[in-house]
Amino acid sequence: MEYFLFTYPNCSKCEEIKNYLGGADLEGQECNLVLKESKLKIREFLGCLKRDDKGAIIIPTLVLQENGEVVTVLNNSKELEDWLRSKA
Repeated sequence: MEYFLFTYPNCSKCEEIKNYLGGADLEGQECNLVLKESKLKIREFLGCLKRDDKGAIIIPTLVLQENGEVVTVLNNSKELEDWLRSKA
């Protein structure tokens, strides 16, 4: 299982999920959406990303993949905690 975590600097929710990921048995990378390559990477997942009521992508966004296929998309540490418990 691998992940891509899409974040912005100075985002408290982003820091919270990063801290939670530190204790999880998952491998992946953080993609800072200030960087062009991260903006290009998130485009690969536009069809499965969650959006708010105004249509904006919810950040942080954690995309979990297995064998190149999206398994789930999560947006906070509670969702991640619940998902990990369901897989235990």
